[in-house]
Amino acid sequence: MTDDAFLDALEDTTLPERSFQHRDHLRAGYLYLRRDGFFAGMGAMAAALRRYAAAHGKPDRYHETLTVAYLTLINERLRLGGDAGGFDAFIARNPDLAAPDLLERFYRHETLSSQRARQVFVLEEAHPSSRAR
Repeated sequence: MTDDAFLDALEDTTLPERSFQHRDHLRAGYLYLRRDGFFAGMGAMAAALRRYAAAHGKPDRYHETLTVAYLTLINERLRLGGDAGGFDAFIARNPDLAAPDLLERFYRHETLSSQRARQVFVLEEAHPSSRAR
């Protein structure tokens, strides 16, 4: 499926769920960031994911922290390493992005599995004792 057809199917929610796994989320993020830049791309991706989840009867499936964190990592790699060769070449240069447990380097399991992290972007605290109250 071409990149344009892939994004069209995601946006109009006709992409089959079995065809939208982790790597496909990365592809969508990569395409939105290339097309729209960081902030607009993040907004477009979030809107598409929310619409897709709702259309497939899973409105609570969207996870804000996962979305923002992965898009931030993809954007960093795009800006610093370029995107020559398309998505497959990009992932070949950045295979760690395809690891489903990548964010465990940055977040505790408890944080990522929280309702708060699902609803809003959450930064993980490096030192819990430094929490401002």
